[in-house]
Amino acid sequence: MSLQMVSTVSNSSLLQPGFSLLNFDGHIFFFGQKGWPKRSCPTGVFLLDIKQNELKMKPAFFSKDSCYLPPLRYPALCMLRSDARADEYQYIIHGGKTPNNELSDKVYFMSLVSKTSKKMTFQCIEKDLGGDVPEARYGHTINVVHSRGKSMSVLFGGRTYTPLAQRTTEKWNSVVDCLPSVFLIDFEFGCCTSYVLPELQDGLSFHVSVARDDTIYILGGHSLQNNTRSPNLYKLKIDLPLGSPAVTCTILPGGISVSSAIVTQISDTEFVLVGGYHSDNQKRLACNTIILEDSKIEIVERVSPEWTPDIKHCRMWFGCDMGKGSVLLGIPGANKQIIPDANYFYILRCKEAEEDKEEELMTQICSQTSSEDPGDSAPFEDSEEFCFSAEANSFDADDADTYNEDDEEDESETGYWITCCASCNIDINTWVPFYSTELNKPAMILCSSGAGHWVHAQCMDLSETLLLHLSEANVKYFCNKHIDLNKGLQTPQKVMCLKKPPMKPLRKKKTMKLSTSKKSFLRRLFE
Repeated sequence: MSLQMVSTVSNSSLLQPGFSLLNFDGHIFFFGQKGWPKRSCPTGVFLLDIKQNELKMKPAFFSKDSCYLPPLRYPALCMLRSDARADEYQYIIHGGKTPNNELSDKVYFMSLVSKTSKKMTFQCIEKDLGGDVPEARYGHTINVVHSRGKSMSVLFGGRTYTPLAQRTTEKWNSVVDCLPSVFLIDFEFGCCTSYVLPELQDGLSFHVSVARDDTIYILGGHSLQNNTRSPNLYKLKIDLPLGSPAVTCTILPGGISVSSAIVTQISDTEFVLVGGYHSDNQKRLACNTIILEDSKIEIVERVSPEWTPDIKHCRMWFGCDMGKGSVLLGIPGANKQIIPDANYFYILRCKEAEEDKEEELMTQICSQTSSEDPGDSAPFEDSEEFCFSAEANSFDADDADTYNEDDEEDESETGYWITCCASCNIDINTWVPFYSTELNKPAMILCSSGAGHWVHAQCMDLSETLLLHLSEANVKYFCNKHIDLNKGLQTPQKVMCLKKPPMKPLRKKKTMKLSTSKKSFLRRLFE
């Protein structure tokens, strides 16, 4: 095992605890940044390129038919193949925390659809589920099992917010363990089924799970209810006959009391367990090898790398599996770095040096024999990369195209992130799509008052139907502030008088004329 430091000066604040790494054909992609994505990388997915102790992050792109994927931290993530030995695969992403600390219950499928030396394009699809749908959560795991020629995904553990009916003002955002139910998910038909097993009594989160064929092993994890890290080792066996699936659980000896550990696979049957915590204030510096063979598991101690003093003395560390036996580890920079939220990063390689060289040679051979278009084989453009270097002055003076987040135009004052009105509540750090037509920028509309100015459609309380109508129709729009002013400046329309037909004169009623004698007679009669 070898440990290599990747020194950072700036822009490392994107990588915070809870991030995920995806390995597509040996290329590592970062997902789950801190905060909402900016226009420099609206997808929030980056290609990590590590060469000569320098880490570069190149923005990745999504295809036009992709759905919106928010940056999720602490999601459940696993690789899905059509069968156990298929070469093509995609990633399943479930749950996690958004930058607003909201929990997601959605499932996304992410696959690489186009790859050149200059551009990586992904397709992200949201899957709808029915049946016993798992609630929104984070800190859980998802694995894929194969049995009798069929495959099924298994979800377990995690934490969620306290139900609304049980919340109080003092503990409004408190979290609890999810129920220890095992969810079987058939993504082909979108069906979920939950199983309650007597062996699983307490909810677990930040545990470790490894799968082989039809068996999943669950190791460690933290229980909030008991404030303990489970020493148990659980064996879940899933049988997928023609009828209903059968799920059984067995408690095995030889478990490890650890939480937030990282597992990386070094061969078909061997995994390496790295990092984690024994308790809230005690890191676990020991490493273990996990061997899965013939429906059996064996956990043995492994020689740990020579941890640096910074790693030994820091209270907190985090990281993620990079695939192929490598782990990216991070520790807080504390007061040693000028930039806030900056971290130190290390790459831990668990394979032997000879195996790494063989894999590197195979990767080079595969890349040379690839069927890429020669026109797309140009090197990366520095303007599209984040550069992490050991020294700030290591860049050449002529390298003006190197990306620097501080040089980017302040989006809070220009572009889509302006304060369009007094009641504007659009914030780049908290905004989420409101209309179905939005992806990574808020919808805006031009107010025709004066020289014209742009306002957010959401701040104007425009419905999606009205917004689409205004965008298609050739009409002027006035915002809420100028609509009354516009009405006052308008010339009143000329009111057309209605032509009324002439009225016919009324005929006079004929009256009976009485003589004077008759009038006197009638007067005396009524007196």
